[in-house]
Amino acid sequence: MSDTEINSKGAGPKGPALVTSGKDFPAGEPVYSLTLWPNRSLPKVGLRWTMGLLAFGLAIPFLALFRSPVAFGLLPFLVAAFLALWFAFRRNYRDGRLHEVLKLWPELITVDRIDPKGRVQSWRANPYWVTVHMEADARPENYLTLKGNGREIELGAFLSPEEREALYTELQDALSDATRVR
Repeated sequence: MSDTEINSKGAGPKGPALVTSGKDFPAGEPVYSLTLWPNRSLPKVGLRWTMGLLAFGLAIPFLALFRSPVAFGLLPFLVAAFLALWFAFRRNYRDGRLHEVLKLWPELITVDRIDPKGRVQSWRANPYWVTVHMEADARPENYLTLKGNGREIELGAFLSPEEREALYTELQDALSDATRVR
């Protein structure tokens, strides 16, 4: 499954996944646990190199015209282009902190979606009544949802269509195994 991390052990690229506990959760380890993270195709080292090369490339026209009055008319636009790309990359990395944590026990399934600001949206249902749906013709392609407890939630919106298809098969198997354990 490409570079997007789909980790069945519940640990993501930044360490252990969200740990949930309390009276609403069954005792013991879940029979299936999954943490979904968006793909980060440009590591931080690559970002530094990209921004360094951009700074070098933007400096060339400035240095060529350095002693003319045109250079200082050009400078604000060069700086604005550099800063715009820098802030766009920073926003992209911040948005990449979004992740989803799915845990499955024989009597409970939970999905927690943690947004970049740390807010958690939770969904819980009895796995016996949960169904996994994938719409191949939908936009986005291979739209994946879980339906149960009167709600339908989208799962793995940031995954590629191939990853959602593999996740669909994996979830169907996990749900059938968990409900058979009862």
